[in-house]
Amino acid sequence: MPYSRFDLTIEDHVAHLQLNQPDKHNCMTAAFWRELPAAVEEISNRALARVIVISSTGKHFSSGLDTSVFSAFNEDSSNSEKGRQGETLMQTLKGFQHAFTCLEKARVPVLAAIQGGCIGGGLDMVCACDSRYCTEDAYFTVMETKIAMTADVGTLQRIQHLLPAGIARELAYTGRKFSAAEALQFGLVNQVYPDQQSLLDAVMQIARDIAANSPLSVYGCKEMFNYAREHSVDESLQYQAVWQAGMFHQQDMVEAFSAKAEGREPVYDELNPIETIE
Repeated sequence: MPYSRFDLTIEDHVAHLQLNQPDKHNCMTAAFWRELPAAVEEISNRALARVIVISSTGKHFSSGLDTSVFSAFNEDSSNSEKGRQGETLMQTLKGFQHAFTCLEKARVPVLAAIQGGCIGGGLDMVCACDSRYCTEDAYFTVMETKIAMTADVGTLQRIQHLLPAGIARELAYTGRKFSAAEALQFGLVNQVYPDQQSLLDAVMQIARDIAANSPLSVYGCKEMFNYAREHSVDESLQYQAVWQAGMFHQQDMVEAFSAKAEGREPVYDELNPIETIE
């Protein structure tokens, strides 16, 4: 389907989802919140690619939530009773949260390529990705604190698993900007590149390297990482054993060894599409 807030290309088993409103610093409008989960879930459920790369155009990765989204909400609910207004807002926020949680739940890894400002909702989004990479001029901020809000779309829940707890709390409590160099030092990003083109070249190569592996094996890795984050080692090992018993794919292993012996690249079947009930 066409998207108004993204450009989507798929090549070499890699889906490149690029935010395309540089004149508005790729702010997150109402259409963004609808289109991002639709795109990610279509790619994942239909097995259209083995990796998703999210990047953006222009000077900044994203300036975060477009405040017109909440202005529209206030206008729509202004005549309703206060409790019902609160319930409607809760459902709206849960929809926003789902837009980023779908990045975690996708059956494929999601890589973020970040340049310039990654602000507020932009940080929420990249925290839900599997890996993050940025340019030297990139900076990050939990901007919500600076505008008298508590970040509510995932940063606070995820960043404490990505950074040391004391640093994560300092950044959230102060709302200060932190640089690409700090993000690398803290472990938020894997690597820093001098400019956007070298960033994209490198991240797309990493994506192609991932896509060259068995998609079922990579999906298993992602599933185990996500499960282990919320469970004990014992519980995670149990789940690993159950997964392996059900999902171990001998055909892919045979293909991997055959390709190596024959000096060629392995060829793997895609994941099966997920059938939806209409």
